[in-house]
Amino acid sequence: MPSLPDATHYLSLSELAARIQTRDISPVAVTRSQLERIERLDTELHSFAGVMADTALAEAEAAEAEITAGRYRGPLHGVPIAVKDLFWTRGFPTAGGMRIHKQHRPREDATVVRRLREAGAVVLGKLQMTEGAYSDHHPMVTPPRNPWNAAYWTGISSSGSAAATAAGLCYGSLGSDTGGSIRWPCAATGLTGLKPSWGRVSRHGAFELAATLDHVGPMARDARDVAAILHVIAGADPADPTALGAPVPDYRAATRQGVGGVRIGIDPAWNSEGVDATTQMALNEAIATYRALGAEIVEVRFPDVKQIVADWAPNCAVEAAIAHEATYPACKDEYGPVLASVIETGRALSGLDYQRLLLRRMAFRGRIAALFGTIDLLLTPVQPFAPLTLATISTLGEQPGLIADLQRYTCPFNMTGNPTLTLPGGFCEGMPIGLQLVAAQLGEAMLIRAGTAFQAETTWHRQHPTL
Repeated sequence: MPSLPDATHYLSLSELAARIQTRDISPVAVTRSQLERIERLDTELHSFAGVMADTALAEAEAAEAEITAGRYRGPLHGVPIAVKDLFWTRGFPTAGGMRIHKQHRPREDATVVRRLREAGAVVLGKLQMTEGAYSDHHPMVTPPRNPWNAAYWTGISSSGSAAATAAGLCYGSLGSDTGGSIRWPCAATGLTGLKPSWGRVSRHGAFELAATLDHVGPMARDARDVAAILHVIAGADPADPTALGAPVPDYRAATRQGVGGVRIGIDPAWNSEGVDATTQMALNEAIATYRALGAEIVEVRFPDVKQIVADWAPNCAVEAAIAHEATYPACKDEYGPVLASVIETGRALSGLDYQRLLLRRMAFRGRIAALFGTIDLLLTPVQPFAPLTLATISTLGEQPGLIADLQRYTCPFNMTGNPTLTLPGGFCEGMPIGLQLVAAQLGEAMLIRAGTAFQAETTWHRQHPTL
């Protein structure tokens, strides 16, 4: 195969895949180039928890040999990607952002990692994350830096996944989302991210934060890319009884279907209350784009989210306490203060209070299901304000109202399990702004249709940081 041409690190995954398939680009050459770029840039970005150079090169060599022999497996074959350090990798450390697990070497791959490898993907390494996938990095971990501007937030908890993918250190990545952890990082770094329906993707071999809130999904440069990754990782899994058995549609076919006649709901009040002017402008431009593409814009009234947002934290806390009961409080001293605090909250919550919370969650889920009987998609911000600086984020613990605002458009859809797609929709002072589409349960194909159509008409997703 020919050697690697110049300036390929910002190709989309799908563009790279097409050139690998035609043997215009060598998997070995592109993998070497990515490893060299990681070595050169990641001392400042801190996006990788560990680089798997030897196995990555071996996987690239195997992919190149197969493709040369005419045994092409599909659009991930020979493509370098990376995975959040939440997911087990056989024989290679998987810490979940926690010091307590820094020597943990799993005996098997997580289901999603195994499926990526079976599709021929080249796994470059493990991406840094917040401790236990909650809201803060362990005090002994250097947080990943936003490649657009180091003074700005990278998002949580899939911080390394966002930084590496946005910086051109991989062509896509896996993240997880319990309250916004795919959506905030994608919005902060100009990426496209898909939080699937709860259970659409197996969680076997993924460190748990909150079992009924955790979603596993792809983060990449555009909707075609997330479709290619989701197509590989979705589906039933005998090792995870909560993984849904519904057939996996051809998500790649959805990229060619357009949005003519698709009903996109907006709640003008919810989308504007406390939302800054720049974010509202991005929403309005997106609405105009979809209308021009033939979608039907439908005004709706979204249920009040104040209670469900307030309920997310204790719900997550109880489930986190269960997830960590083998090591907490027995190894309490090895935990950072933020994760320890949430576990303590969960251990203290009464059974009666938890049951009341579950009943409210069930009722809210029913109201959202009814709403999606009248629309196909819902369009919202990811967050109601401009990109956040690290200085602002450092004050979150002192501003409960700011935390609630940050979660307003994200955690309700972890409480319901609905799938969401985050799209770049503009810029503010040189930093990306993200928009969110939400679909009915198992509506990932509809999200991909709408995301691809939007990105065929806009160029926000083609903007990259200068490094």
